[in-house]
Amino acid sequence: MADLTHFDASGNARMVDVSGKGESNRVAVAEGRIDMQPETLEIVKSGNGKKGDVLAVARIAGIMAAKRTADLIPLCHPVPLTRVAVEFELDAKGVICRAGAETVGRTGVEMEALTSVSVTLLTVYDMLKAVDRGMTISGIRLLEKRGGVSGDWHAG
Repeated sequence: MADLTHFDASGNARMVDVSGKGESNRVAVAEGRIDMQPETLEIVKSGNGKKGDVLAVARIAGIMAAKRTADLIPLCHPVPLTRVAVEFELDAKGVICRAGAETVGRTGVEMEALTSVSVTLLTVYDMLKAVDRGMTISGIRLLEKRGGVSGDWHAG
C-alpha cells in the first residue's frame, strides 16, 4: 500500500505539494444512489415536487458542490474545473447519480466527482424528505479516474 500523502513523517496533516507535477488532463467519474418509496419516485419522475423539479435542482447543487470541494474537504487543492456533468438514471428503487469532473492541472478531480454525487443525492433527499424520510443514500464510489502520474484506474 502506498504511503498516505496527507501526513508528514511526524504524522501531522499537510496539504500535498503538487508544484513539481506537470499539468495533464484529469478526469474522474463517481456514482451513488438514493432509494425511495415508489410514490416518492413518481414525484421525481413527474418533475412536480413541492419544491420544484427535484432532479434539475439536484443537478445544479452537484455542479456547485464540485466547484466548492476545496472549501469542504480540508486538504483538497482548489482545482480549476473545465467541466462538471451530473447525470441521472431512474430504476424501480430510486435514482442513480453519476458525476464527472475534468480539469487540466497538477492534481486529480476524484474528490470533486465524489463531492458532486454526495451533494446531489443529499439535495434529492432534502427536496423529498417531507414525503419520505426513509430514503437511503448508498453506494457512493469512484468509478474511474484518468490522467496524472498514477495513470488510469477503473472500478472492478
